[in-house]
Amino acid sequence: MTQLTQIVKKLIAKARIVSFAEWKQSYPQAAIAIFQAADDSFRYLSDEDLLQIETLAPNNSTLIPVAQLLRDRATEIVDEARVQVLLTYPEITQPEGGLYPPERAQACWRDFWHFLRCITYGIAGSHTEYTSPTGLHYLNLLYQELKVPLDAMVLGLKSIKAASLKRCQASQQEILAPYFDHLITQLATFKIQ
Repeated sequence: MTQLTQIVKKLIAKARIVSFAEWKQSYPQAAIAIFQAADDSFRYLSDEDLLQIETLAPNNSTLIPVAQLLRDRATEIVDEARVQVLLTYPEITQPEGGLYPPERAQACWRDFWHFLRCITYGIAGSHTEYTSPTGLHYLNLLYQELKVPLDAMVLGLKSIKAASLKRCQASQQEILAPYFDHLITQLATFKIQ
């Protein structure tokens, strides 16, 4: 596997794209701590986490079952998004492609998994604004440094949205779309220098 440069390692550490800072108005600190602990561990919220959040903030927990569903189906959602990217950009994993060698492709699919994880935090917390401008800035710099194919990443996020929404009830899809659109919009502003 390719050695990561010191610059890349520093950017990875700073590219934490979720922020719960704005949630203090609607969540007790104990509930925010549960979200933060999951994010710090780079994991989805567990059933126990979600139960505690629901207990601490019952008025904001209507979408918790959706967060559980998406968490439980994360692998297949990410797999569907990967298929869409590979169908649209068949050369992307070939030599000279933006996701070559295979380690680059694996990192991309891992990012898809993490993007969905971050989206589920927003959904579980009923907050469409769940990103950190600072963390996104560093993710943009990281993607510039690594020359990540942004068009493929944005398509991947749109595909994650489509794969996720089709697993949800039709009546919920309109409510859920903004959680995905928020991150899609942020990523679409990234520039490769």
